[in-house]
Amino acid sequence: MQIMELHSTAQTTPDLALEKEMAALIVTALNLDIAPEAIVPEEPLYGDKLGIDSIDILEIALVVSKQYGVQMKADSEDNAHIFGSLRALTAYVGERRVK
Repeated sequence: MQIMELHSTAQTTPDLALEKEMAALIVTALNLDIAPEAIVPEEPLYGDKLGIDSIDILEIALVVSKQYGVQMKADSEDNAHIFGSLRALTAYVGERRVK
């Protein structure tokens, strides 16, 4: 029983190395004037806090596709969730990356 609990916890634990990498990728791709560590993993990517708009989200999707081989569709109903936060984007990329 304990093994199952440990296993399920491991699945929900974010990949912190990938999360840091993704934050750096976002900062670099959008030429943001902040440190990658300033992006709070659970806070929304889109909106006022970081100043990221829909065009920036498209740029992030392009860079993520190129870097990790993850294909994203502009018309996907899941985009609001995928780009909801750094943590959500990292989880999505972590599950689907081919590079």
